[in-house]
Formats: sequence, C-alpha cells, structure tokens
Amino acid sequence: MLRMSKLTDYGTMVLAQLAANGHGLSTTGQVADATHLAQPTVSKLLKSLVHAGLVVSTRGVQGGYTLARPAAAISAAEILDALEGPMAITECSSSRGGCDLESYCRVGTAWQRINHSIRRALETVSLADLQQQREPLPTLRHELRKAAAAR
Repeated sequence: MLRMSKLTDYGTMVLAQLAANGHGLSTTGQVADATHLAQPTVSKLLKSLVHAGLVVSTRGVQGGYTLARPAAAISAAEILDALEGPMAITECSSSRGGCDLESYCRVGTAWQRINHSIRRALETVSLADLQQQREPLPTLRHELRKAAAAR
C-alpha cells in the first residue's frame, strides 16, 4: 500500500503550523501545544526539517523556528523527501535502486512511469495548498456503499 508514515503526517502538521505563524518564530513548545503533538516528536521533526532546508532555526532566548521559504514555495514532494526519503514505489523506481531481474522484467518501465507521474503530481501541491481547510473527500468505502445502494 502506498502510504506515508505517521511521522510524515505529523511533520506536515508542524510545517502547516509554522506557515500559520507567518514570518514569526515559533518555539518547539509552541508548535507542540498548537498541534497537540508531543514535544520530543516536534523536536525530532524540526531537526529533520531544518536539515532538509525547509525550516530555519534561530538560537537564543528569542529563538525558534520558521519556514525557510513561503508555504506556496514548498511542495508536498519536498516534504516527503525530507521525512521519508525519495519516493519509489518499486526497487527499480528508486534513484539508487537496481533489481537483479531488471533485464528480464516486463513491467519495470511502467512502474517507473507511474512513479514519475506520482512525483510530478506531488510537486504541484504546495504546503499552502495542503493547509487550506476543505471539506474532506468521501472515502472509497463510502463511494462503494453509495454505488451499491444505487443499484
């Protein structure tokens, strides 16, 4: 199943909170309080996000964290790369991957195209897009029940 980790989901929440704070600095405690995440979790995520260049930290009594760029300039692909590593749905889709069966495989090229399409889609969604409040999309289960009831 294609699914990001809970930690990446939390990392997106942390980034959205920093974006909501505008250009001001936020402490780890403030972000933890606003997101209802544990402070050690927020601290770990902020360290990774600083390392990836998505967040900037300022030391000192008046220090804290802020986005390195505007939310509209940070893509979902960058967030996933920072917290999960480069996306690859199959071994042959990864930049460092190599499969012993690649020369015999009839589907590898198709999976690579699919991986590339997903990557391009993630690059078009910004942190600003992610943090907008919208009505949730219906789940697949809901759609299946609705279709069955219509029969």
